[in-house]
Amino acid sequence: MAQSKTDASRHSKGKVDNECSSWTEYMLIHYRWVIVILFLLPMSAIYDLIYWIRAWVIFKFASAPDRHLEKIGHVQKQVKQWNLDGRPNRLCTARPGWQTISFRQPIYKSKLTKIEVNLVDVLKIDVERQEVTVEPMVTMGQLTATLIPLGWTIPVLPELDDLTVGGLVMGTGIETSSHKYGLFQHICREFEIVSADGEILICNKEQNIDLFNCIPWSYGTLGFLTSVKLQIIPALRFVKLEYFPVKSLEEINATLREKTFLPEGNEYVEGLMFTKDTGVVMVGNMINSAEPGKVNEIGRWFKPWFFKHVEGCLSNGPGQVEYIPIRDYFHRHSRSIFWEIREIIPFGNHPVFRYLLGWLVPPKVSLLKLTQPEAVKKLYEQNHMIQDMLVPMNKFKEAIEVFDTETGIYPLWLCPFKLENKEGLINSSKTVDPTLMYIDIGAYGVPNSPNFHPRETTRKIESFVRQCQGFQMLYADTYATKQEFRQMFDHSLYDRVRSKTKSAEAFPEVYDKVSLSARA
Repeated sequence: MAQSKTDASRHSKGKVDNECSSWTEYMLIHYRWVIVILFLLPMSAIYDLIYWIRAWVIFKFASAPDRHLEKIGHVQKQVKQWNLDGRPNRLCTARPGWQTISFRQPIYKSKLTKIEVNLVDVLKIDVERQEVTVEPMVTMGQLTATLIPLGWTIPVLPELDDLTVGGLVMGTGIETSSHKYGLFQHICREFEIVSADGEILICNKEQNIDLFNCIPWSYGTLGFLTSVKLQIIPALRFVKLEYFPVKSLEEINATLREKTFLPEGNEYVEGLMFTKDTGVVMVGNMINSAEPGKVNEIGRWFKPWFFKHVEGCLSNGPGQVEYIPIRDYFHRHSRSIFWEIREIIPFGNHPVFRYLLGWLVPPKVSLLKLTQPEAVKKLYEQNHMIQDMLVPMNKFKEAIEVFDTETGIYPLWLCPFKLENKEGLINSSKTVDPTLMYIDIGAYGVPNSPNFHPRETTRKIESFVRQCQGFQMLYADTYATKQEFRQMFDHSLYDRVRSKTKSAEAFPEVYDKVSLSARA
């Protein structure tokens, strides 16, 4: 196995060498870490600093609400002008594809009318109602930096800093609290959108209910999202995190189920599998005080990457405990982009690098995409996978067998979650027993299986997920046909809402935005 993987790597390297057309491209392919360290890390740090200062000033002087009305007016003006022009083609946002968190860039935008939707601010925190109102391009890092000093957080907070509220609504989001609160969409109380007619629509559980249920997973095909009201909950100082090493697939399955279904409940449940038979289950609960000597500020720049820290727990016994500052816990996978950073900066977890340059990590995914030459892109497509598959928890063991056989990718990220029983593209009531718990299996990295072929492998996994009535996250490659896609996602209410709101004439379908043919 190791030899075949080495041979494949050499073959790929040879192909890439032949495709290099300049010394710049050669450097970007073979010494990308040099470009990342010298250019992308400083650029990322400068961008973050400017963005943080701007967000702080806007929030400090409470100017965001007034500017919000002006900004959505600009969106309305563009859409109404498009209507006056006779609706020459369909609509999409003007946000460049390289700015999204998804690996691929959307090519469908080149054929559509682009609408500027520059909405990046936290608008209002209402402590009495326990909700925060935000614009769609507010990031998770921005949100925690705003809320946590005030003693609040959102119940489902996906861990990567640059994930946006709009992306998590129109796509989906999950976190280790999702077994308790559901997906990101389930903490959303209200959506404000600009419709295909240029009108502002408020969608919640009392008005425009069908539209409210259909917006999650809809990928901007029902209107332009302009604000979201999110539930907030009190945030304590630390997360008390317990580590439980496991030594077999049966044990990790049993431990995950035990920690998820405990009568008294746990706030956070997460698993990392390092091989098919070894892994660590983590259980977390918020707390205001910590035992002396057991505080781990895992977010500090010189600390080991979180997944490597967890891997080190395999050699210890069960019940290891430490206390992580709450914001560090929420963003524990950000510095290493889960474990993708090891492919970008192979020596990035070395103590010397961490102490000298760790404060600059991670580079922006958007900048990595922007500087990616075609040859690297092709190599990445053929030798890399990023997928999240959501399957019923009673199919967990079968799912791991499929991932192991078809990809051999480790670590695997494991995150239990529940689904609300309501209509929409994700309609658990029509597929499986809605009382069942689901689990997200995240595979990110270089496959280590002789069976791996990007298209064929992904289609096999998609087929398995459809058969067990699960779902595929749509930020990554979707190889399903349109018919297969409609088998996985319930379009009945979505189609009715598209017709009623005239969205079908104004926006592509979800499939036309997420299928591989729509992405470069």
